Amino acid sequence: MSDLFSPIEPPEMASARPLADRLRPRTLAEVTGQEHLTGADGALTRMIASGSLGSMIFWGPPGTGKTTVARLLSGEAGLAFEQISAIFSGVADLKKVFDSARARRMSGRQTLLFVDEIHRFNRAQQDSFLPVMEDGTVILVGATTENPSFELNAALLSRARVLTFKPHDEASLEELLKRAEQAEGKPLPLDEDARASLIRMADGDGRAVLTLAEEVWRAARKDEIFDSEALREIVQRRAPVYDKSQDGHYNLISALHKSVRGSDPDAALYYLCRMLDAGEDPLYIGRRLVRMAIEDIGLADPQALVICNAAKDAYDYLGSPEGELALAQACVYLATAPKSNALYTAYKGAMRAAKENGSLLPPKHILNAPTKLMKGEGYGEGYRYDHDEPDAFSGQDYFPEKMGRKTFYDPPERGFERDIRKRLEWWAKLRRERNS
Repeated sequence: MSDLFSPIEPPEMASARPLADRLRPRTLAEVTGQEHLTGADGALTRMIASGSLGSMIFWGPPGTGKTTVARLLSGEAGLAFEQISAIFSGVADLKKVFDSARARRMSGRQTLLFVDEIHRFNRAQQDSFLPVMEDGTVILVGATTENPSFELNAALLSRARVLTFKPHDEASLEELLKRAEQAEGKPLPLDEDARASLIRMADGDGRAVLTLAEEVWRAARKDEIFDSEALREIVQRRAPVYDKSQDGHYNLISALHKSVRGSDPDAALYYLCRMLDAGEDPLYIGRRLVRMAIEDIGLADPQALVICNAAKDAYDYLGSPEGELALAQACVYLATAPKSNALYTAYKGAMRAAKENGSLLPPKHILNAPTKLMKGEGYGEGYRYDHDEPDAFSGQDYFPEKMGRKTFYDPPERGFERDIRKRLEWWAKLRRERNS
């Protein structure tokens, strides 16, 4: 067995610890999957070499090594290491940590304070870090799985560098499995396809791939080799990493929306299935499909909105899993429909104009005159009833007089809007002729 994985405690104690804990790297150079940070030219490697560390925010999904890297960083920089979790800590705990760091600093040693789930601290608690960061009492390393731009105070972000931890790719997860086999002194009892399946089940999480490997070793009888189907039975397939209130949720719905907008039905179906498989509320997906029909297809295909509403109602009627096919049908329809944001753009332009000119009265000739006083003031005077005009079109101006005519809706030469554009051009021609 390699010295790299030799336990420092008695073997019987080491074997009781989870595999992921036993295989924690002992130096930054041993960290896998984060070469942009810990490799020879990585950002953290350069910081260590320069002899100067600043406060940092580690942003990335679970199982990418944020805690391990913070601990190794303190060791290689010669700093005292303190760790707290925002889930279990309050103001009193922070005060104790800060007091200990101040005492340490008086004796000439600086503290690296690692705060796990830092985004769970409220704004006042986040602000409490600012003085001790500024006077050098602590070097703060905060870890978060959520986008720091949304979850952390601007003042805190301005004093810390954000470093992104990437999900493990297949190569780095394979490397972790090889290390595990070296540490255990035996190969994983999986055939080639099952090994690939296990890596996919880990979903980029290094801790997860080692936990799954441990489950496989526990389940295997002597000389037994599992295929993919047997593997799924043993581990009952780890659920995808997906929190319906957090980044994973928004990332996938964004990917679905952009795939539809980009007219890629295959990618759109993939992300739709990812969300359904992860336990997303299908009616939420239905609502988002309705929004896509309005925003990205609009009047280029007026049936898009009808089909999406029908799909949402069909799911509501059929339930899961039968109703999910209706959502898939609507998704593919949207992705293959002609695209137009002309209505969306027109709405935003008209809303801006409404806010800027909200006090202007409509022209009097299009206002009703229910009283003699209003009739005397010219309300309704000169109004021409379009159905009595040639081509059922009078060509009157309906905007407030001080505002003048505006154009918000500019349909493209695509889908049904090609016909709408022809109508608008015809009416514009008649308007010019009848108002000349």
